[in-house]
Amino acid sequence: MNKNMYQEVQLRYGDIAKCSGATESQHDSEEQIAKAFGYSTEELCSLPDKANLGLSCGNPVAYANIKEGETVVDLGSGGGIDVFLAARKVGPQGKAIGIDMTKDMIELANNNANSARLSNALFIEALITSIPLPDSSVDCIISNCVINLVPRNDKASVFEEIARLLKPGGRVAISDILARKELPQKIVDDLALYVGCIAGASQVAEYEEYLKRAGFKDILIVDAKSDLNLYKQSSYLTQGSCCGPSDSSKESTVNFAEIDFNECAGSFQIYALKTGGNV
Repeated sequence: MNKNMYQEVQLRYGDIAKCSGATESQHDSEEQIAKAFGYSTEELCSLPDKANLGLSCGNPVAYANIKEGETVVDLGSGGGIDVFLAARKVGPQGKAIGIDMTKDMIELANNNANSARLSNALFIEALITSIPLPDSSVDCIISNCVINLVPRNDKASVFEEIARLLKPGGRVAISDILARKELPQKIVDDLALYVGCIAGASQVAEYEEYLKRAGFKDILIVDAKSDLNLYKQSSYLTQGSCCGPSDSSKESTVNFAEIDFNECAGSFQIYALKTGGNV
């Protein structure tokens, strides 16, 4: 089942990479969603044309406290929006590295990096449960609306991998969709809603437990109180918006248009420190 989930996610987000910014209305929708989830006009204007895909549920760079010279890793980097913002913060002596399992997203991000002429931005094709980087080599790890897409049986591995990569005292700053309550079984079993970020969302207590078991302290999980129903306006609605079904997925067994996403889930900001440092 896990393999099937990964394939469905790759198919959907590969399609998104291929059709990014295809129309003016699509571009406007992507910008509207990005602004609603915390990106400023200045930040968006600083990006290559196809870096913002309207798939975010927050702006983790804004609260990651990124410093010059640091190494930052973005889990599930997509078109590179957060990598490029981080790359400018770390400066030429630092590195911003994006990890994504979808080949088309990596190709899009590399094209964007060339367009932006950011030599300190790097993209690696890999699962976020198994990242080809050395132990204790990263200062900060960010992620934006991605960990909810990892199958439940593999979620603990994501946080273990984060802990492996971070230096002692290193930090994690994540924006993610979390469930406000136990989700109805008809939603949990719906593949379209899973690939759309809802069905695979962990509850807040589960997320905190993943972090604790991986060796994190000073854990802070804050409800951003953003309107997830905004995704229903996305031009990717039938192709792969963050919370809409995909053509590549099996037909949905529920009418997602009638679901209040805010009732069952929310966008949360997650911050924590790896134990062993003096921060």
